[in-house]
Amino acid sequence: MGNLLLAEPELAVEPPAPVFGTDGIRGRVGVELTPSLALQLGYGCGHVLGRDRPVVLGRDSRESSPMLVAALQAGLLAAGREVWDLGLCPTPAVAWLTRHQRAAGGLMISASHNPPADNGIKVFAQDGCKLPRRRQRELERWLKRSAPLGCHAGGSSHPRHDLLKVYEEGLLGQLEPGQGRRLRVVLDLCWGAATACAVGLFERFGAEVTTLHGQPEGNRINVGCGSTALDLLQQAVVEQGADLGIAFDGDADRCLAVDHRGQPVDGDHILYIWGGMLDGCGRLPEHRLVITQMANLGFRRAWMARGGVLEETPVGDQHVYATMERTGAALGGEQSGHVLWKQHHAIGDGLMTALQLTQLIAKSNRSLAELAGESFYPYPQKLVNVRLPDQRAREEWKHNSRLQDGIAAAEAAMGQDSRVLIRASGTEPLLRVMVEARETGMVEDWSRRLASLAAAELQPS
Repeated sequence: MGNLLLAEPELAVEPPAPVFGTDGIRGRVGVELTPSLALQLGYGCGHVLGRDRPVVLGRDSRESSPMLVAALQAGLLAAGREVWDLGLCPTPAVAWLTRHQRAAGGLMISASHNPPADNGIKVFAQDGCKLPRRRQRELERWLKRSAPLGCHAGGSSHPRHDLLKVYEEGLLGQLEPGQGRRLRVVLDLCWGAATACAVGLFERFGAEVTTLHGQPEGNRINVGCGSTALDLLQQAVVEQGADLGIAFDGDADRCLAVDHRGQPVDGDHILYIWGGMLDGCGRLPEHRLVITQMANLGFRRAWMARGGVLEETPVGDQHVYATMERTGAALGGEQSGHVLWKQHHAIGDGLMTALQLTQLIAKSNRSLAELAGESFYPYPQKLVNVRLPDQRAREEWKHNSRLQDGIAAAEAAMGQDSRVLIRASGTEPLLRVMVEARETGMVEDWSRRLASLAAAELQPS
């Protein structure tokens, strides 16, 4: 039977702003993110992603995710594509399996650390990397087509949750032989994607595992738990006498840790500890790490004092990976807990990071608290989020003279060992105001003052 084709629609007017943010498409379900948009995106991916191979599809636990899966699949099937549906799984599983199985591309339905009412769609190219901007623009043009979609016979969908075991074996296969001492680990699975495989991975590693928020409950994902809210994990680690705790975000592409005293260990410390271990073994080319703008001043100075090299990028693991590729760096990451290891893959993987950190502790004669304490002393740093629904206001902050004067006053008052970093979030309607200095009081004062000034100046009248 031949293909039944409708006339390809004409392009509508190009939108004034891109649909893709720094990490795919993200927004409130039913507002910015609708089934019709997902349907058209699936159809567009069916044409933009490489042909003659299946497309890998996964989701997190959000209540809206099955609806968006159905819409994306409908678009892909209308484009005549074969779909491998992984079901509930971490984002890095989609990316890793796309490359490992030589698929045409991958799609993940998740809004990562965002609240339950949000959702998102991340698109991966054939190599498992985030889709480059040039190809995002191709998809955005498909999203703006105005006529009905074409219909191509031959599309098919297959449940492939079995492939998650292939991903798990890939993670375990990167661990070094010999477990070291048996550790007690508390895992905060955030009601999210990590519930699909984290417990089994850590038990096979040999850890004694306790879980918090360990079921896939999309109406509670990221609510007072996970990597954005460590309080309950800190309490559980101390009460249970555990060696460490690990908190994942909603799609498990990042993690943060808690030591046995209940003290948080962020992505900067994880990157420094792991980088130091690799450097000591001669496995860190040119002693180089890749960091983002958010990396703590204490981290920067300590790493450079030991003879290390740092490459700085904008926030976003795709920027970290691009710089790793350009410079030959083996390791890079973000303060928020995205860590990229070139041996593993091109995006942050919270499960990979958690397993590698746990193995490092198990094989050493020191606790996570000791390792973090021997790494660097962090400068006081505070991040304040200013909610600005108007996208233009978020992007135009650099041109506001009163805000610029405020930044200059803050930097002059705090002195040389300080900085102010303001940036528009690429995943939420927020302007992020970060202040860092030697004195906590100055950090508290100036972060409050600058956030208040930004809210007053940039909110539409």
